[in-house]
Amino acid sequence: MESKRLFDALANHVVNNPNLQFLSAKEGIAGQKKWRHYTFQEVQTFSNKVSQLLIQQGLQQNDKIAIIAENRPEWNFTDIGAMQIGVIPVPMYPNISENDYAFIFNDAAIQYAFVGSAEIFDKVKNLYAKVPSLKGIFSFDAMDDLQAFYSILPNEINEDEINKRKAQVNSEDLATIIYTSGTTGNPKGVMLTHNNIVSNIDGVRQVTPFDPGKRTLSFLPLCHSFERMVFYAYLSFGMHVHYAENLETIGENLKEIKPFTFTTVPRLLEKVYEKIMAKGVELTGFKKKLFFWAIDLGLQYKIGESNGLWYSFQLNIARKLVFSKWREALGGEVDFIVTGAAAMQPRLITLFSAAGIQVIEGYGLTETSPVLCVNRIEEEGRCIGTVGMPIPGVEIRMAEDGEILAKGKNVMKGYYNRPDLTAEVISEDGWFHTGDIGIWLEHNCKQFLKITDRKKELFKTAGGKYIAPQVIENKMKECPFIEQMMVVGGDDKKFIAALIVPSFIQLSAWAKEHDLNFNSNCELIALPKIIALMEQEVEKLNPNFGHWEQIKKIKLLPEEWSVETGELTPTMKLKRKVIYEKYAKEIEGIFSTSSI
Repeated sequence: MESKRLFDALANHVVNNPNLQFLSAKEGIAGQKKWRHYTFQEVQTFSNKVSQLLIQQGLQQNDKIAIIAENRPEWNFTDIGAMQIGVIPVPMYPNISENDYAFIFNDAAIQYAFVGSAEIFDKVKNLYAKVPSLKGIFSFDAMDDLQAFYSILPNEINEDEINKRKAQVNSEDLATIIYTSGTTGNPKGVMLTHNNIVSNIDGVRQVTPFDPGKRTLSFLPLCHSFERMVFYAYLSFGMHVHYAENLETIGENLKEIKPFTFTTVPRLLEKVYEKIMAKGVELTGFKKKLFFWAIDLGLQYKIGESNGLWYSFQLNIARKLVFSKWREALGGEVDFIVTGAAAMQPRLITLFSAAGIQVIEGYGLTETSPVLCVNRIEEEGRCIGTVGMPIPGVEIRMAEDGEILAKGKNVMKGYYNRPDLTAEVISEDGWFHTGDIGIWLEHNCKQFLKITDRKKELFKTAGGKYIAPQVIENKMKECPFIEQMMVVGGDDKKFIAALIVPSFIQLSAWAKEHDLNFNSNCELIALPKIIALMEQEVEKLNPNFGHWEQIKKIKLLPEEWSVETGELTPTMKLKRKVIYEKYAKEIEGIFSTSSI
């Protein structure tokens, strides 16, 4: 049976494979948690109970509820249960501010909120006084102030009423509103229909081998459009989804379930690499030589090209003796990993590929449901440094100024309550303006899309030269000592500089090797030899750019940027305005003390 609405795939599996395991999560008290598996039939049953609960609360088609929780089966029960009766779920990140919650709740006229924990409830309960539409809050976890989720679900279900409401939902109806985190201003509510997301799943299906029954680990937030679409893709394909307990247990969970695939962001793979390299530095004698021989060999790997018999012979040895441990760290059975949200360092993709771990980069936006382009699994369909080729059903073209334009059934219906903003980004003939700048690269007789920057992030120097900061930052982060970086400059500045958060794992190891003493990150980055090292590393990469694009000054910072401290969006993008404001004194110091 064809799936035209997101919940149709579940109904199809209930007919054909009711007792197959679909969702799994660790449940129980801390220290004694065990995997709890839910079949397709159980997922449908709990989703129906949520539908009945919402009907009993008086919700009608197009009314809105909020879902604010970490990944867990109850999140999906609520999502499916709402959508199948035409109620619109509005997912939100658990770690945004109370002010952001208030704005979204009021903008969407949220009537009920489903929260995952006491910590989230403590923020959301304050909204009763700020949000006139809010009638109630339900919690997935039991707590003193609220009944537990399962205790409030109705025992009796009126299936006739649920089926009647299901029949009234069509493929062009809104499935969800996802508020983009944004780097500036208030969030915007992206309206996505069932057809938007289903069409994206159909495109992904044609280029990605998601096989029935294969295991996957999910830890990217379900409130983000990418993981949300991926979940429904897993459902459509009949895969077995496992939820990681939390970010700290991902490594352990990978080894437990041995996934066939998973989705991630570059930052996590960068951390995996950093830990591996730190262990390599600690090795001694022959083992250390063997380790770095394998690394050097891996960096010479050419994806999609003939590497020669001698190289292949050496690589097989490296994979057995060194890279096999990389695969074990990811569960030992991973076939491929899909990454998005930010650019992945080409050197890391090369290394993981050499290790036999295929890292597939893609690109998309919430407004496009979200996938536009992706590199393919087969090496001939991949090009490092690009986001791949458009998926079936998606058209891509460039505007005169280099902005990437997209068209397809996956393009959003518009921004909720903001027809003015919708008109700014979607032309009358249906082309969506992404705000990203890109170029086409030819590789293996195919056209691949390369993202060069965000249109709004381009700036001019005092000399009138345009600077594309992302290009420079992504190249500089190829240096193993650079973890995070932001290029700074402007119309009144004669040159550009950079704020750098070092990779403290790598930098500390280097400092110890050179007998440098320090007791904190602050002390480490103040050491003259460390400053000189970082300046030399930047200088090594500067020749990749024109003279006006080269970093002339740097400022090392002692703390990593994060979502919690406000410098990153929930999708790990730099909040440039926030960083400029937070480090105004440091930036002023860079330019005021320079004689360049």
